[in-house]
Amino acid sequence: MKPMPTLFVSHGAPTYALRPGIAGAGLAALGAELPRPAAVLVVSAHWLSRRPRVGVTQQPRTVHDFRGFPDKLYEIRYPASGHPHLATRAVDALSAAGWDAEADAQRGLDHGAWVPLLHLYPEADVPVFQVSMPADLDTQAAFAFGQALAPLSADGVLIVGSGSLTHNLHEFFTGARDTEYASEFAAWIRQAVVDGAADRLVDALDVAPHARRAHPTTEHYLPLLVAAGAAASLTPSTVLDGGFVGGVLSMDSFLFGASIALMAQADASPAA
Repeated sequence: MKPMPTLFVSHGAPTYALRPGIAGAGLAALGAELPRPAAVLVVSAHWLSRRPRVGVTQQPRTVHDFRGFPDKLYEIRYPASGHPHLATRAVDALSAAGWDAEADAQRGLDHGAWVPLLHLYPEADVPVFQVSMPADLDTQAAFAFGQALAPLSADGVLIVGSGSLTHNLHEFFTGARDTEYASEFAAWIRQAVVDGAADRLVDALDVAPHARRAHPTTEHYLPLLVAAGAAASLTPSTVLDGGFVGGVLSMDSFLFGASIALMAQADASPAA
């Protein structure tokens, strides 16, 4: 079986579930064009653990891991089934690569998983399970973590790293006036993706323009490296232009290993 491509998604704020904007339209178009996966494996910025954990439950619950948002958000359920067999394969693949991985029979789907999946697979008809990120990952280790998961792609698993291309929440909530830095960082990363430059992606937090301002902490950037590391090839790639929320949160997403022409019409509401 030809390996599935891998995907990095910027999952935005939880309200992205209600206001998909061009980012959600792009994911919907992508979901319609991708080969149907056997399951989706999500590595989310919102599940960090001391050592890797893999959700093996048959029916993962929808986790509302946020506070202070509209009541309608807490009513949303994403009722996809899990895939215990492929989840166990993920445990085995990580263990074979030297990671001290373990199964987790309780874990549900956090908003880094179910919010973008609402747009990618709105019928919730593809099984989903999550893999946690070790809390001490650096950029090199995040890429290697993706490489350890790569064998799952040959089993028809769509490996998704879910984070944010830029993630300065202080500037988002305080209304930054200078937003050009976020555009410059996002453009630099986009070019590295198009060029298939793994070394530039791994080194980006040290060398890309405004990197530490775009990512004061690293957990929302590392899923990009997991997705890149899991790819059979970084090229060809597909860029999903997601625009910006609040001028500083880039909603761009990237598909590694496939070039897909997406014809999508976004609604007028911004993702937020």
